[in-house]
Amino acid sequence: MIRALVVDDSTVLRRLISTVLSGDPEIEVVGTACDGEEAIVMVDRLRPDVVTLDVEMPRLDGLGALERIHRAHPRLPVIMFSTLTERGAAATLQALSRGASDYVAKPTGAGSVTESMAKVRAELVPRIKALAGARRVVGGGALVRHRRTSPDLPSPTALVIGCSTGGPDALCQVLTALPATFPLPILIAQHMPPVFSAQLAQRLDRLTDLEVREARAGDVVAPGRVLVAPGDFHLRLGRSEARVVATLDQGEKENFCRPAADALFRSAAAIYGAGCVALVLTGMGHDGRIGCEAVSKAGGVVIAQDQDSSVVWGMPGAVVGAGLADDILPLGDIPARLTALTALTPRLRSSLAG
Repeated sequence: MIRALVVDDSTVLRRLISTVLSGDPEIEVVGTACDGEEAIVMVDRLRPDVVTLDVEMPRLDGLGALERIHRAHPRLPVIMFSTLTERGAAATLQALSRGASDYVAKPTGAGSVTESMAKVRAELVPRIKALAGARRVVGGGALVRHRRTSPDLPSPTALVIGCSTGGPDALCQVLTALPATFPLPILIAQHMPPVFSAQLAQRLDRLTDLEVREARAGDVVAPGRVLVAPGDFHLRLGRSEARVVATLDQGEKENFCRPAADALFRSAAAIYGAGCVALVLTGMGHDGRIGCEAVSKAGGVVIAQDQDSSVVWGMPGAVVGAGLADDILPLGDIPARLTALTALTPRLRSSLAG
């Protein structure tokens, strides 16, 4: 049984979350708390396997409680519960940067109780199982593999990234380590709802030397520019005259996701061929695997984050399991590998403008 602690200042939400979790045969709710101070005491006393933590609470809010919980129990998964507002999204991204494992948007008051429970069940239960399972896996040491040597690699012309659980912090670590002169356009599909994706782009733009923004339809894909897929839209690439541009659509979800890494990767492989570099970072599920098949068939390079440095090794693990990864690397080694790949050709910046 996975032992869960539910923390929320709303009696209604505590009861709703507890009812949903208790209805799963693999999860036991061992306690509930109404604020951050009580949560800290109960974590120490009950030793749960996972904590769901409200962002806004009296006495001690979610950010303050998270810092103290993470300091005392650094491997304990904490899932933030946040409102779908700019303020809630900003606070959640702060929490993710301070050690939270993932987040779930609170159900809005528009639906029925049954609908709210179904939403929480669909979004929270799989995260709890993935994170608690990852915590129980004992790593066997970082696996570093390079399937192809430098002379075999094509000249890269674009970088596409897919990620989910743990992705915002992983993206921050990768992008902040890249130089302002990084010569490739970067396109990102991070599983994230509207509002949150805009906040993520703004945060990355502040923290990195690169130009980062949420993608808009028709945006020109240019060297050194980072475009983040907006929540609830697939980001794909197309051509407008001689230029590569971003296109957005609300086509069918892929792997239950919109945006989906598969949609982005396939379109990038079609546009850039062997020049496409696909990077799959931490995340639940297997989104990105089919897209990496397209990149690999086109002759491009596929890089997967390794298990030990992933919050959840679902997405990169699926790519590795399918034998598609040219490189399997710890998160901290990925920026240097990307920089090294771009050094393979001296003509990048001039050739990428079209």
